[in-house]
Amino acid sequence: MRLVGPAGEQVGIVRIDDALRLAREADLDLVEVAPMARPPVAKLMDYGKFKYEAAQKARESRRNQTNTIIKEMKLRPKIDSHDYETKKGHVVRFLKAGDKVKITIMFRGREQSRPELGFNLLKKLADDVAEDGFIESAPKQDGRNMLMVLSPTRKKTEAKVEVEAAKAARAAQREASLEAERQQEAELRAAAAAAAQPKKKRGPADNMDPDIDL
Repeated sequence: MRLVGPAGEQVGIVRIDDALRLAREADLDLVEVAPMARPPVAKLMDYGKFKYEAAQKARESRRNQTNTIIKEMKLRPKIDSHDYETKKGHVVRFLKAGDKVKITIMFRGREQSRPELGFNLLKKLADDVAEDGFIESAPKQDGRNMLMVLSPTRKKTEAKVEVEAAKAARAAQREASLEAERQQEAELRAAAAAAAQPKKKRGPADNMDPDIDL
């Protein structure tokens, strides 16, 4: 068999007995990694560590797949400017959140003979949101519809961190405003209390010179 060392170095073609002996001496496992090759390929490795790292990578991959969400936005070829701006805003919000967006142009009746309308609309939308997303799947006809997929320029984790930071900033600003209002109320109460205290009336003794002996 062809033997590969623990660091990926090529040991060469050796007998199985020799490969097993090398594995025992290095306190490693002999793992067949390419049984269909001629000759078969085996590697010296810590198989327990290998399985653990493979499981970690699989979990990370599943986690990333779970976090990938595809939103959908439907438009008509002759959409008016107000509706376009509204739907574009939704697309930008989805992309900023780190989600992919599938854009569907729905053709009706005679519109099906004007595919360039849908293509031009998709190109305009892609240009308008270029700061937050890019074309992952180019426009293509799908029956009566035309489809395009946009991907976010930032990963979902990065977008989540930014959203959390924005929330924290808004919370801090609200707390600062409330503290300023509480301080102002306290100052107003203190001023009102001071104004409400009765003034001391001056008596005859208050008008006398304290240096005069009576």
